[in-house]
Amino acid sequence: MVASRDSGDPRARKVPTMADVAREAGVSSTTVSFVINNRVDQSISAQTRRRVLEVVEALGYRPNRAARNLQAQRTATIGYLSNERADNPFSGQSIAGAHDSAWKHGTALLVVNTTRDTERLLAGINDLLDRRVDAILFAAVGTRRVILPGLLSNVPTVLVNCYLPDDSLPCALPDDEGGGYAATRLLLDAGHREIAYLAGRPGAWATRARLRGYRRALTEHGLDPKQQIVRFGNYMADSGYDLTREVLAGPVLPTALLCGNDRMALGAYLALGEAGLRVPQDMSVVGYDDQPTLAGEVHPRLSTVRLPYYRMGWWAAEQLLSHQVGRLPPQTLIAAEVVPRDSVAAPRASTPPPTSG
Repeated sequence: MVASRDSGDPRARKVPTMADVAREAGVSSTTVSFVINNRVDQSISAQTRRRVLEVVEALGYRPNRAARNLQAQRTATIGYLSNERADNPFSGQSIAGAHDSAWKHGTALLVVNTTRDTERLLAGINDLLDRRVDAILFAAVGTRRVILPGLLSNVPTVLVNCYLPDDSLPCALPDDEGGGYAATRLLLDAGHREIAYLAGRPGAWATRARLRGYRRALTEHGLDPKQQIVRFGNYMADSGYDLTREVLAGPVLPTALLCGNDRMALGAYLALGEAGLRVPQDMSVVGYDDQPTLAGEVHPRLSTVRLPYYRMGWWAAEQLLSHQVGRLPPQTLIAAEVVPRDSVAAPRASTPPPTSG
């Protein structure tokens, strides 16, 4: 049994070296290195391995990771560039996914927030390159096209929730067409045939994709999308409120509302309540995004579609750490998940007209 060299006085402690381990175990430093790095290709007896590991534990020896990384020409670090604050709930999910993947591979995640500032973005990239990160992950909140400095070509890079005009860097995007399809199917399967879509901004990538999914689901069920009500808003609660009031004042009253996101669904809830209509008894409502502290907190709890931020972050880090970046297609779609809650029910035989107000 090897006695610990800790005297109890921090000033008197000596940081143990590999040579100290070798001397205490009665082996060479090379043998210690083979044992610590689990080199199974070396002929080292189980007894010797056990003796070396006992000494390592007794002395509190910690391998010099920086030296090991220098020898391997890597830093075991991924740079994570975000154009949103890390406390944004969707940024946090993406960071968590990338972090969990990195942790599994014994790699650290270094997060840099650029706040959509071009100079800060360039400085952040240069800083990460100066730190010799092994790879870079750039993430956005709100799927869109981005313009990034050519410096990123100097290191393996994957984009999350954004894409370049020329698709020169691989990216992970949410399958919003599939999400719009699944959200519409949720209502169709409940028996609805008059489904108004209160969409987000008309030019947004997500709006276009979700609208394609909505129309595809209707067509598959023998319904003409042109006969359905579609209105465009701004992804905020006020537009959900205004558009719902507009729909309720129209000549045809739908039995369900599909909303561009959860905030718009919240606005729809307010307008329906003011009109004396209950969710879901008189009108079913489906949101999109599954925003924390909103979708599961309103009453009734909102059925929605969960954006795959965590899984996009995880997937991107996995590709970087598995050295698969060069084999990736320009865009990889990550499935969005329907989250059924309490805001969808079968349509009533006759929905009561809204009260004036």
